[in-house]
Amino acid sequence: MKIRELSWYERRVLVQSCVLLPLTAVALRLIGLKRWQSALAYLARIDVSRPMAQVDPWRQTYATARMVKAAANNGFYRANCLQQSLALWWLLRRQRIISDLRIGVRKESGKFEAHAWVEFRGTALNETGDVHERFISFNGPISIAKAKS
Repeated sequence: MKIRELSWYERRVLVQSCVLLPLTAVALRLIGLKRWQSALAYLARIDVSRPMAQVDPWRQTYATARMVKAAANNGFYRANCLQQSLALWWLLRRQRIISDLRIGVRKESGKFEAHAWVEFRGTALNETGDVHERFISFNGPISIAKAKS
């Protein structure tokens, strides 16, 4: 993927992702998941009285997920799945797209493993469709206690 082939929307999301991923890594170390997710939710408060833009939400969610993945794989910071998922969750929320942060676990070769991903309307955006077969998800999405939707 070449930058000049991206739309302006994709370029903007790519730049935002390149900034947000290392910021998320630092924030998770300093204040933890719940407090960082609450801060992100506050920064991307959703005004439900404002009409939503007339765009295809599926196209927008997949484009956003692609740019977060591109930033994580090709940017100056290699983010893990939780950092990528929090960034994607927040970027979608800023676009008034409600998604769910999911965390799942498994035991593979005697090792405990955890994995994070984002779902939109029950479909994993930054993960393959078989993620539910590979990881046991906690009941319900990981949500913030006082997020304003």
